[in-house]
Amino acid sequence: MRPPFQFPDDLLALQGAWLRTYAELAQAPATSGTTVLRRRLIALSRCLYTHPYWTDPAQWRAAGVELRRAARSHTPAPAEREAA
Repeated sequence: MRPPFQFPDDLLALQGAWLRTYAELAQAPATSGTTVLRRRLIALSRCLYTHPYWTDPAQWRAAGVELRRAARSHTPAPAEREAA
């Protein structure tokens, strides 16, 4: 049985942006100049790792997969959709 995780909406939005950026980078041709996408992915990774939700570094390992699953099924609020 999985432990229940309650992720804040801003953390789910960050993870969703990371997943979308990663997918864009995976689909981009190698010759298309992917620097912007790679830099965005690095910045989002930093924001995810340093988010206040992660009070203990071990918590990231325990909940990281659940966060990715939750972000894939998360329906963003209208303000989040406009920012994306």
